[in-house]
Amino acid sequence: MTTLEETAIRVTGIEKSFTDLHVLRGVDLDVQRGSIFALLGSNGAGKTTLVRILSTLLRADGGGATVNGFDVSTAAADVRQSISLTGQFAAVDEVLTGRENLVLVARLRHLRNPGAIADDLLRRFSLTDAGGRKSAEYSGGMRRRLDIAMSLIGDPPVVFLDEPTTGLDPEARIEVWGAVKQLAASGTTVLLTTQYLDEAEQLADRIAILHEGTIIANGTLAELKALLPPAKVEYVEKQPTLEEIFLSLVGRRADRAATSGIDRASGAQEES
Repeated sequence: MTTLEETAIRVTGIEKSFTDLHVLRGVDLDVQRGSIFALLGSNGAGKTTLVRILSTLLRADGGGATVNGFDVSTAAADVRQSISLTGQFAAVDEVLTGRENLVLVARLRHLRNPGAIADDLLRRFSLTDAGGRKSAEYSGGMRRRLDIAMSLIGDPPVVFLDEPTTGLDPEARIEVWGAVKQLAASGTTVLLTTQYLDEAEQLADRIAILHEGTIIANGTLAELKALLPPAKVEYVEKQPTLEEIFLSLVGRRADRAATSGIDRASGAQEES
């Protein structure tokens, strides 16, 4: 277990129910500072509920959690100052340009030089050329990158990304993955929820699997792979495909025709 100084997020025995539905049944996990932590689970596993508790949007029924050293129940304002939350759908203003979206958020946060902040984020997320266009014209991947860029205004040390690639095509997903990797490279702690196995495998330093309200596995990718028996190499008899049969037969006939032609030419030379 990491020390308090190294821990950006600590969750201990978190429970949450909605009437008779027990969504979280005692969740425990630690997220190290500057890392990407993937919370993996199917729909309804409780991923979004846990993120809402950690971002102070929802109160837990039991257990406790700290984010950036602040208790989510007793120091909610300090937690909110420390985090940024990006939900499942991009929250950009389509009437505004990409740059205008960023400037607006910077002004709402009462930051100095909002234009310079916007230009820097456009550069970091490879959106400079599109900065003057309305965000309604952006592709899905571009809008998602803009959404993440907006969430970074004010340099929050902890970022929650709740299923950030839901509904995106493969190319757009790869664009978002690149943006997430940039976050961690800059020292930001990222807690990522996803139901895509390849996404967790590509991005995460550690992966926790949330199933029916509890963490059933938690570790690095190598540690999780070690939970299963090692791969065995077995002989599998492979039947030829129709293409292989066709090429083999056609090639064989071509060889016979060529051989027959050579034989006839040799015989003619001998007779002459």
